Amino acid sequence: MSGHSKWANIKHKKGAADKKKGKIFSRLSKEIIVSAKTGGSDPNTNARLRAAILAAKSANMPVANVERAIKKGSGEDADASSFEEIVYEGYGTDGVAILVECLSDNRNRTSSEVRAVFDKNGGNMGSSGAVSWMFPRKSRFVVTGENASEEKLMDIVIDAGAEDIEVIDGSAEIWAPVEAFDSISKALQSAKITPDESELTRKPENYVQIKDKDKATRIIKLVEKFEELDDVQSVHANFDIPEEILETIQID
Repeated sequence: MSGHSKWANIKHKKGAADKKKGKIFSRLSKEIIVSAKTGGSDPNTNARLRAAILAAKSANMPVANVERAIKKGSGEDADASSFEEIVYEGYGTDGVAILVECLSDNRNRTSSEVRAVFDKNGGNMGSSGAVSWMFPRKSRFVVTGENASEEKLMDIVIDAGAEDIEVIDGSAEIWAPVEAFDSISKALQSAKITPDESELTRKPENYVQIKDKDKATRIIKLVEKFEELDDVQSVHANFDIPEEILETIQID
């Protein structure tokens, strides 16, 4: 399991995710709006929208919120229109690559806020293409409970296009190319397995090992500062920190 995924899993266990549910719903709504705007309102023909709807279901987002966001994106509600997709790239402390994906209605504000987080937390914002090549787009599914067995899942998803299955502490991450998202979703559905998470995301091709608690705390705090920004949709970082160190880091 990738370092950033391990941290997300630990935050969930500590209940931190529940404290930010409103922010999570806001991000999911934005993603649905933009997905519907760019690819159409029919999830059967819009893979990105399908993935966004599945992510919303996994987060227990109310159906009414999902439907409202689709209407905004499809033009039935004029609110949607101004969101722009922007990606910022750079490095955090100890050479960790950072990719920050945003949806913004004000590019100047967002750029200023993201740059300030880099500058104030020991990082450096780079130019377009500085680190994005390190983070190819992937399909990601998370399965927990009795179905989180590598052997069982291999039989179900390998023929559907899965590249890798990583199982840690009762949680299985399935990674696959973007184009395999639908086939794996259908394979899991046929096996009567409902993933806890389904998304189109990015995965680092290589990792920076961080084994010192102080250094680990610094990079985690940097990532969390980005996640606090309203315009930020997702943050990707190529750190790998041992779980025993992650467990000791205080969550604000």
